[in-house]
Amino acid sequence: MTKSIKTIGVLTSGGDAPGMNAAIRAVVRAATFYERRVFGIYEGYEGLIADNIKELNARSVKNILNRGGTVLKSSRSEAFKTKEGRKSAYENLKKHGIDALVLIGGNGTFTGGHIFSEEYDIPVIGVPGTIDNDLFGTDYTIGFDSATNTVINCVDKLRDTAESHNRLFFIEVMGRDSGFIALRAALASGALDVILPEESSPMQDLLNELAKGVENKKTNKLVVVAEGNKLGDTFAIAEEIRKKFPDMESKVTILGHLQRGGSPTCHDRVLASQLGVAAVEGLLNGKSDVMVGLENNEITYTFLQKAINNKAVLNTELLRISKILSI
Repeated sequence: MTKSIKTIGVLTSGGDAPGMNAAIRAVVRAATFYERRVFGIYEGYEGLIADNIKELNARSVKNILNRGGTVLKSSRSEAFKTKEGRKSAYENLKKHGIDALVLIGGNGTFTGGHIFSEEYDIPVIGVPGTIDNDLFGTDYTIGFDSATNTVINCVDKLRDTAESHNRLFFIEVMGRDSGFIALRAALASGALDVILPEESSPMQDLLNELAKGVENKKTNKLVVVAEGNKLGDTFAIAEEIRKKFPDMESKVTILGHLQRGGSPTCHDRVLASQLGVAAVEGLLNGKSDVMVGLENNEITYTFLQKAINNKAVLNTELLRISKILSI
């Protein structure tokens, strides 16, 4: 029997991603549109345990569509991994009369939500908010496009120095064990090569690409490195290259958390708005323990366990195109 949902809670958890605020706004305003009460849960699952919960309305989320980060704050909660922590969280939900939850985050967020939903029969829907784009069940995650654009802007600036000094730059980007940011940024910025977690190419392949660049008289040599690649630490990769090409001056730039910040792109604002509304409508239509996504321009709902246990597949056609265009 479908539960009657009168009050919805929304939280953000895990790493922040540009567009999370747009998703919060969409959830709050969609719930208000459908005449449901809505509560913001601050600092993720930690806030749920600590009762850091506040009722919101349509005006509470004004002027946040364009802001990076998350106005609800975020955290990683060790306490929520315990039964005692989840029990406290449930008691706080009951205290505020919250019937269902919208969880904006990634794998860790959804894992906690799945367990919580099973234990306490609370309807939950996940909204994919992570720059890594590694979640199964959606073509794009909120924040991925913004993070990639940030990387491109940085690489374009580094290109100026690389060309001025005929230097080799290794540029490390985020993504954990996913190469989505690295591959898309490498293609869009005209990098000489890209090193991905999904590829097990030997060091010799990189050496061959660099030798080709020298032969073709390329004045700038940019290599984008995904942080979870199989060749190892970016500084170690650069050191290995120095041994093979002692006359080639090389530098390492690690972009780090710079990629998470900043105003979300139009793509991420629209995606977050679509998914936030779809999350509320999914709950009101009886859906639970699912992640809302956008596949082939259609709203889809994927069971949380399936979204967690499977991995989004990298488009290797982009890698092939990148190799062709890097001559």
